[in-house]
Amino acid sequence: MARTRRSPVKKELLKKSREAALNAVQSFNSPLATFKTETFIVLMVIAWTYLLHAYYHSKRIEYRYYEKSSKRRKFKRDSEGRYQYWELKQCLKEVACPLDNPTTKNLLFLIGLRNEIEHHESTGVDESLSSRYLACCLNYERFICELFGERYSLGTAAAFTLQFRDLTAVNVKSESVVRLPSQVAKFIQKFEADLSDEEFQSTHYQCRLLFRPVAANRRGQADAIIDFVRYDSEVANEGCEEHQQVVFKDRERNKYRPTTIVKMMKSEGYSSFTIQNHTNLWKKLKAKTPGKGFGKEIEKQWYWYDSWLEEVRQHCLSSGDKYRKA
Repeated sequence: MARTRRSPVKKELLKKSREAALNAVQSFNSPLATFKTETFIVLMVIAWTYLLHAYYHSKRIEYRYYEKSSKRRKFKRDSEGRYQYWELKQCLKEVACPLDNPTTKNLLFLIGLRNEIEHHESTGVDESLSSRYLACCLNYERFICELFGERYSLGTAAAFTLQFRDLTAVNVKSESVVRLPSQVAKFIQKFEADLSDEEFQSTHYQCRLLFRPVAANRRGQADAIIDFVRYDSEVANEGCEEHQQVVFKDRERNKYRPTTIVKMMKSEGYSSFTIQNHTNLWKKLKAKTPGKGFGKEIEKQWYWYDSWLEEVRQHCLSSGDKYRKA
């Protein structure tokens, strides 16, 4: 009986990677799905992990965990005796990692977000962070083609999703803003506080698009054509009044001066809360320490983010009647 020839490792890894990526997009686009973000991130992490494993395999870079004693490698194994392979975060740390910096930051953001929402409420993350998810998909398509060739492209696998609501009929400004859970908001503020402006604005970290309807000229042509353009392109800047809606909308991080935060606390009933109280609080918590993500200095002026505003709010709440007048 002839032996069945096994497919090369790289080919098998890419097959699994592409299938995971397709399932991620399919699950997120499903109108019946209720855990869109959670499912998307888990599957895309798997897709990127297999993609980088395939790359390292092709470059003869060892991507299994091991300990080196003298001149021999002792590979780590699990309780079942199987090799322990690098997870995605370790793949990104490798010096030979082929991904650019904004793409790496995008993946690290998704990994961190997954950890935050894994066992917590995640209301609003599907809509508010869609620009990061789109960037992740476009980055995946770009790198699988660059590293392994156009034959592995998924560009023709996903079609435009049909909607039950006219895209041009939505008034973005009138829609209510979904408030993210506090632990998710804090994570986002802290993560992005460490990003450079170039990284934050890169379309490889978050991809924001505009669309505009294009009328068909003759019968037999498409009934409706949607022209997607980059939000920062010349086309977008020349005819902003023609664009019906921001499809993937992302807001600049809110920034507050100390006096603004004090006024907000007073309006919420903490009428005795003063600038001095605010100063004492941030000094006590060392809130301006780099890496905490509570704020940023811009042109010698310190601005606080939403994460710090929430911290102040919780402080006032936990202080009982200290800041409330009788």
